[in-house]
Amino acid sequence: MRQDNRVLIGFEEADDAAVVRLDGDRYLVQTVDFFTPIVDDPYQFGQIAAANSLSDIYAMGGQPLFALNVVGFPIKELPKSVLTEILQGGADKADEAGITIVGGHSINDKEPKYGLVVTGEVNKNQFIRNDTAKEGDVLVLTKPLGIGIIATAIKKGEANKSLIDAAVEVMVTLNKSAADIMNSLEVHAATDITGYGLLGHLSEICNGSYVSSEIQVSEIPYINGTSELAEKGIISEGSKRNFKTSKKYTKFSESISETEKFILSDAQTSGGLLISLSENQANEYLNQFRNETGMEVAVIGKIVKKGKDTITVHS
Repeated sequence: MRQDNRVLIGFEEADDAAVVRLDGDRYLVQTVDFFTPIVDDPYQFGQIAAANSLSDIYAMGGQPLFALNVVGFPIKELPKSVLTEILQGGADKADEAGITIVGGHSINDKEPKYGLVVTGEVNKNQFIRNDTAKEGDVLVLTKPLGIGIIATAIKKGEANKSLIDAAVEVMVTLNKSAADIMNSLEVHAATDITGYGLLGHLSEICNGSYVSSEIQVSEIPYINGTSELAEKGIISEGSKRNFKTSKKYTKFSESISETEKFILSDAQTSGGLLISLSENQANEYLNQFRNETGMEVAVIGKIVKKGKDTITVHS
């Protein structure tokens, strides 16, 4: 593969987006993501897919500039009005982010798929990686867990309207405010929680930074109703694979239940940011987030010296 000294983040790193040096202190940040519907409402699906794609730019400390649609759609099986609603949901969420969708590409597919290619930029001094956490940092999580479990419940007809509404509200919320506050402080590392679940993405921070971490289950927020669904065995295959992998590098306290282990491994869609920063900066982050959004974020653990276990989970 051709080597390009302009590429700062590429295939070799397990980060959220590609980063390429443009000129001087300006870096280009680019990502792509798309998936099949996670909810039944096409407009909400479009919003969720767009928010999910934009999240990678925010996690890197970047500001999105513009986006392209990526679409798969069964043109003979579903009415075009469904596609219109999906695209409108994406366009409205892009507008909320302050960007325009300038084009894209579509194919005839067996089932709907939608997402965005998002291009952003970041200044050299605001560029945030996921492999630069420091011993002594605390870990801040900006959204509750449970999306994968609730999405599985939706497919099985086990989710009521209030549960669906709560999950949709989490997924359509942009990580823009969380990132704006992050960019105003001294942050050592960050990522967004998506398909690998909390444990998977935290392990990427730890492995890349050559540190370990300790987290407290009691401090980790869940969407209301998540535990009850997990106790019924409503867990996605992706989350089960995540758990199978994460237990190889995670030490669980004896008091941690199987339900809690699966929730920590739950594959998220448009999840929150996981931020590693000093305790003083974390306190400032919590105060700013509360004042500007009226919502709460959680300090869920800390970064410690590299040890035998990548992650230790306490009750």
